[in-house]
Amino acid sequence: MNSGVLKMARHLAESHGANVIGIAAQQPLEMAYGDGIVPQEMYEESRAQTARLLKDVEAGFRSALQGMPEPLEWRSSTPFDLLADYVAGEARSADLILTTVDTNRMLDAARCLNTNDLIMQAGRPVLLVPAATDKVDLDRVMIGWKDTREARRAIVDAIPLLQKATHVSLVEICTHADQAACRIRLADVAAWLQRHGVAAKCIASPSTGDDAEALYALGQDIDIDLIVAGAYGHSRLREWALGGVTSDLLVSPNRCALVSH
Repeated sequence: MNSGVLKMARHLAESHGANVIGIAAQQPLEMAYGDGIVPQEMYEESRAQTARLLKDVEAGFRSALQGMPEPLEWRSSTPFDLLADYVAGEARSADLILTTVDTNRMLDAARCLNTNDLIMQAGRPVLLVPAATDKVDLDRVMIGWKDTREARRAIVDAIPLLQKATHVSLVEICTHADQAACRIRLADVAAWLQRHGVAAKCIASPSTGDDAEALYALGQDIDIDLIVAGAYGHSRLREWALGGVTSDLLVSPNRCALVSH
């Protein structure tokens, strides 16, 4: 159970008058393994351990969110399908998915959600919360703009958060030759945001060849709490990005990322 996700869930639910749905899943032990069969006793013990784990996770979820004004919901399963498939299916009941990226457990596919797959399949925005964070403020936001379907989807999904932010920066990394066109695009987006009650500062930043590094440096200078980005990728390679910006930019120990596909 990730404390950062639970703290953020409580903060967003209380500030937006929303309810919270807890979702947990773990794949069961496969009966067949390689050329052999797992003994029935081992399989039953694995099932019992999983059941105990899910109950413990539910207890932690309810304890962390105790006293919430809106009702809590809990859903858990031991699916044979990929965990991302299960969570994406449950996302039909949600406006926003909160999760974290545990890089220490990425190889544990039975218990660790593949965030890349979830973002691609959910049809909902995904808020990535740093695993170790105690911070829940999302006051300073940077929108990593690129004139793509994914970025347009992300900025729409982020409107409720942007309306509560105190400082919003709208940033596009572009070539020197594209600066004029870039400023026109950003002005259009800023005008659209203004009509939704969001005042944004436009920044057309010249590309230096490493857009990820440029965007990261800007985020550090502005001291952002959240980056909003359009996510897309190539499922064959299990990768996702903002333009050519890698997932390393979006997974940070000191700020959240809201991504949409």
